[in-house]
Amino acid sequence: QVQLVESGGGLVQAGGSLRLSCAASGRTNSISQMAWFRLPPGKGREFVAAITRIGGTISYLDSVKGRFTISRDNAKNTVYLQMNSLKPEDSAVYYCATRGLRDYDSWGQGTQVTVSS
Repeated sequence: QVQLVESGGGLVQAGGSLRLSCAASGRTNSISQMAWFRLPPGKGREFVAAITRIGGTISYLDSVKGRFTISRDNAKNTVYLQMNSLKPEDSAVYYCATRGLRDYDSWGQGTQVTVSS
């Protein structure tokens, strides 16, 4: 089992920046990929970004490309999401998740990001 703890959310004005962190503990050697998802108010959960533990292959939601950057520190078992040029539509609860061989099966508690216009 992998435990995840997110931090770094908050309230920011449009155009501002935030950096989210997610620290993993437990069976971290089982992790193949770490990702960020978000749950906007009144909408379904959506994938934001992911990075593989080995090789660092990265993927992004189209609407965040060029604004968000995902990175990892394997020594600290931590993944980051640097969010720049934030927009009100980025407001959501952001969740960190990890996967081993199959689906994402470990999730953090979520951190609120609110972008005011």
